[in-house]
Amino acid sequence: MLQLKIHTSLIECGTDEAGRGCLSGPVTAAAVILPDNFSHPWLTDSKQLSHKKRMELKPIIEEAAISYGVCHVMMDEIDKINILNASILAMHRSIDKLTTAPQFIAIDGNRFKPYAEIPYECVIKGDGKFLHIAAASILAKTHRDLYMQELHEKFPMYNWQKNKGYPTKEHRAAIREHGPSPYHRKSFRLLPEQLKLKV
Repeated sequence: MLQLKIHTSLIECGTDEAGRGCLSGPVTAAAVILPDNFSHPWLTDSKQLSHKKRMELKPIIEEAAISYGVCHVMMDEIDKINILNASILAMHRSIDKLTTAPQFIAIDGNRFKPYAEIPYECVIKGDGKFLHIAAASILAKTHRDLYMQELHEKFPMYNWQKNKGYPTKEHRAAIREHGPSPYHRKSFRLLPEQLKLKV
């Protein structure tokens, strides 16, 4: 059973990101403040849920949330500042979008940078422990999936509607055949042979 939040007496947001390990597309983060009476039988870590269930939960969370924010950090920024910094930046920007200021921030994972002097705690596998982090993981994943679906219409050869930019064999084969698109992360190892020296 997931707990609602870490500090029951504070206005607390949960935050998480999606797309960190992808070869293409943005890294996307969400921040969510849920009401104290919120519960839903499906709500858990987004990776444990089917695409269909995540998409059904998205409007339920958005409707019920006291406030939520979602932010994409794009490929050029990822390439400039690296994926870890881009993930944290996406979380900061998603918190920026909250219309209710949090008194505490709960983060999925083990890395974060201070945000506006608000106390925070990193929780490893937090999306399987706290409802607001699980809600943030679902919003980050669904908003990113929808964005990758839009990109798929422009570049169908990479099949992003299915792989969402993750490094599948099919995705890598398409990069090998067609070359990288403007939406691929130039700082990432797109193909295994990139690191082999031609002698």
